[in-house]
Amino acid sequence: MALTNALRARSVTTSKPWRFANTVSTYQLKRTYFSIHHPDPPPFAKTQDRILSAAIERVPEHGFTQRAMTLGAKDAGYLDVTVQLFPRRVFDLINYHLVTQRLLLKETVQFPEGGRLGMGGKVRTLAMARLRANADIIQHWKGALGHMSLLENIPASMKELNALSDEIWYLAGDTAVDSSWYTKRASLAAVYASSEMFMTTDTSSDFVATEEFLDRRLKDAQILGGMAGGFSQYIGFWTGNSVNLARSWGIRV
Repeated sequence: MALTNALRARSVTTSKPWRFANTVSTYQLKRTYFSIHHPDPPPFAKTQDRILSAAIERVPEHGFTQRAMTLGAKDAGYLDVTVQLFPRRVFDLINYHLVTQRLLLKETVQFPEGGRLGMGGKVRTLAMARLRANADIIQHWKGALGHMSLLENIPASMKELNALSDEIWYLAGDTAVDSSWYTKRASLAAVYASSEMFMTTDTSSDFVATEEFLDRRLKDAQILGGMAGGFSQYIGFWTGNSVNLARSWGIRV
């Protein structure tokens, strides 16, 4: 019962950044060796960051396209040919969205010290906050998922999904370094990935259906339990659903 209540704890959202009511401070936990996806240096060079951050502003209108990248380069004060700095082209823009939104989680979701929200509730809140960060570009996200599932992009896509799962567990306060470390992260990655795909078809108000879907998946995966089969579930998502999604968009895989 306690686990079910924790997983069903609803996030409290306000204007950005999202915070819990009566928040008094952010969890400050010293990272240990198990948080390996968070280097201190900026993830993008200055020129790349300027172009991609400008290009992201064009995505709601133009999608994750070469057109958005070219316009972003112009908006940032660079020539069209500057987009050649991005050998992976559109995927570099998609990856920029993934990385920057993951790094923003620690600022957009905060928990009060001594709060009553359990680990499951925190994981759920962080996962939903990250999903909501796709709201402004959700009409283009199915196409982005198709690009992510291309053979040459799968390793980087999986790496970033791993990083997101690790970030969520870290921000939720998980410090366990036992045998459950890998299965927890693999299971959460699978839950998040399936929820993200579901969200691309969600027409409910304020993505209520996605929120309910996430709750069901978290409960099914038993995030705070042993999570047997988490790894196979994770791999199954990428080898099945994402490939089918790419094909549905006419992308060769």
